[in-house]
Amino acid sequence: MPHGTRPSRVLHILLSLATASCAACMARAGDAEATETRTPGGAPVIEESIVLDRIWSAVRVRFSLLTEGERQYVAYFNADRRMVVGMRNLGDPEFVKTVLPSLSDAPPTRGTRSTIQGWDSHNYITMALDAEGHLHLAGNMHANPLTYFRSRDPHDVTTLEPVESMVGRLENRVTYPRFMNAPDGRLVFLYRHGGSGNGDEILNVYDEATRTWRRLRDQPLLAGEGQRNAYPNGPRLGPDGWHHLLWVWRRTPAAETCHDLSYARSRDLVNWENAAGEALELPITISSPGTIVDPIPVNGGIINGCQRFGFDRRNRVLVTYHKHDERGHTQAYVARFDDGRWQTRPVSDWEGEHVFRGGGSGPSTFGTSLWLGTIEPYSDGKLALPYRHWIHGRGVLVVDEETLAPLGSAAAPRRPPRFPPELTRVQSDFPGMQVRWTEDEGRSPKAGSRYVLRWESLGTHRDRPRSGPLPENSELVLYRIGDVVE
Repeated sequence: MPHGTRPSRVLHILLSLATASCAACMARAGDAEATETRTPGGAPVIEESIVLDRIWSAVRVRFSLLTEGERQYVAYFNADRRMVVGMRNLGDPEFVKTVLPSLSDAPPTRGTRSTIQGWDSHNYITMALDAEGHLHLAGNMHANPLTYFRSRDPHDVTTLEPVESMVGRLENRVTYPRFMNAPDGRLVFLYRHGGSGNGDEILNVYDEATRTWRRLRDQPLLAGEGQRNAYPNGPRLGPDGWHHLLWVWRRTPAAETCHDLSYARSRDLVNWENAAGEALELPITISSPGTIVDPIPVNGGIINGCQRFGFDRRNRVLVTYHKHDERGHTQAYVARFDDGRWQTRPVSDWEGEHVFRGGGSGPSTFGTSLWLGTIEPYSDGKLALPYRHWIHGRGVLVVDEETLAPLGSAAAPRRPPRFPPELTRVQSDFPGMQVRWTEDEGRSPKAGSRYVLRWESLGTHRDRPRSGPLPENSELVLYRIGDVVE
């Protein structure tokens, strides 16, 4: 989670969302091209490119890229919509790839598991390595039975094997899988069990010695009690040494029923407390004391995903989100825990109501769109919150750091592009195609370079099949990008 204090990082996330594409000079399949040329103050450059495969372009879903030391792993759905995992030693021009087996030749249903891609944009893939180098992979689930693979041998994707279950309970309706490391280095697996409007957040921990999983705690972390579910941001480690967790509750599958922005924190992912430092019993529920940041009602203008963390110069956590004001206009808000309570302030004065309704990947928005970035220190005594608004365009909201009082807005600062120019134009001529990026979940060992995956696809479609013509399959390309020399 970004928490830098330099003004130069403001709007970094805005720039990373820019849609783009490759030029006709892309490398062909199996070829690798490299260059070490950079221009101070210019655009990033392509240092290496490998065409990995062709992929189905009819719908957006996120792939996975993991660089660890001198090895690199990639997981994606190919043109036949099958889940593929690849591995190489850095510098090798090709990946060793394996197509993962599937219990069905169709996408997963509510009661079945499968590695075949369907129309559901929730069904991303995620990977992690344990301390002994075994690869763990989960994905292609939206309230489906757990789909999980683990490699039999360290650093060998060809030995990936399906594992029927982790713990054996609460694994029949899994969504939003995520791997992370606990402060003591143990591998942790987080997921939602249940569905939108009725679900719990579960944490498992892995034991390398026995190669088994168990619950990190006997109780769920967040429990909807059969009446709601939580949409969390985090846990994420902040600069203050705490793991911060921010969530909204949702009453039904419809996005407009999100309510009650809430917060908790932990040092070890085991013991949790509210912002006042009071211990919380697990599971955390809607009635857990001191967890609600802003008691926003259903239809109050907050949607899951809009809530974000930031930090001021004193490493105090800042919470940003949007909701409707008393006039019905949708505003940006900033909250911070001061003087024993959450202080919340509107920091915009916009006209218009952001209207969103329904479920699926991307609810109906009726011509409105609103995006808030990560708030960060901007200049002496000020904070900046990037925004993109369907009426008021894009820029930054300037906020007084001590009082959180709004100080107006400013133009978004011009920053160097995140991607080389030749990757910033859609190559396909099929209507609606956009560029997709997957950032590296690891880190390049080469200073000043980073790896990304790039492909083109249509967007989300409310998790429903499209009718009519579909685009041609797109190339999935791995790039090593050399960043701008400041």
